[in-house]
Amino acid sequence: MKKVLGCIRRADEDFGLIREGDHVAVGVSGGKDSLMLLYALALYRRFSKVNYTLKALTLTMGIGNADFSPIQILCDKLEVPYVVQETQIGKVIFEDRKEKNPCSLCAKMRRGALSALAKEQDCNVLALGHHRDDALETLLLCLLHEGRIHTFHPKSYLSRSDLTVIRPMVYVPEKHLIHVAKELELPVVKSPCPVNGETERQEMKELLDRLCLLYPNARELMLSALRNEEQYGLWEKHPKQQKNSEE
Repeated sequence: MKKVLGCIRRADEDFGLIREGDHVAVGVSGGKDSLMLLYALALYRRFSKVNYTLKALTLTMGIGNADFSPIQILCDKLEVPYVVQETQIGKVIFEDRKEKNPCSLCAKMRRGALSALAKEQDCNVLALGHHRDDALETLLLCLLHEGRIHTFHPKSYLSRSDLTVIRPMVYVPEKHLIHVAKELELPVVKSPCPVNGETERQEMKELLDRLCLLYPNARELMLSALRNEEQYGLWEKHPKQQKNSEE
């Protein structure tokens, strides 16, 4: 857990993620990543140089029968308010529209609904559980499927919703998250998504694994490239607010 907190502190210092008085909403899907972020940010309040509040937000997908009561118990333990909002996003995508490539639309709809819920809960910051490997997989997706060098930024400002999106775990390796989540026995909720594990992102995950078999330090080198602001400008430190970068 110390490594996770250390990576979050480093990202916070590099990108100015959390400011004095921020009201931070943590998007909690029920997966290991979002639960780890919730747990870590609850602990980080003890060490942070600034004061901030936390709320945990969950969107149901309108499919499956996910039980979020164990997450409520965890939130009570962490002294973090927990809000669950019902949606029909999964039903719209898989039953009504029958999308063949659902991931992009699903992510857009979930992000919009989560942003709206965060504002309803009087939060000015939305924290998402993306980790180092997510950033690298997104880089590969954009390069190989869109022909551009791009990935999400650790901190982005959404002007239309007046909300700042942060990703405090961008320096945390996924394999370490898996280990710590098991050690802490976090109440992971199985994803109800019908295409879970069969997406283009899963292909990029497997491609990244194969790259690391040939070049063991590939992840570290790719992360270094993202942080090389002078050459690439993808992850400049302490950036000015980037309007519409994810809208």
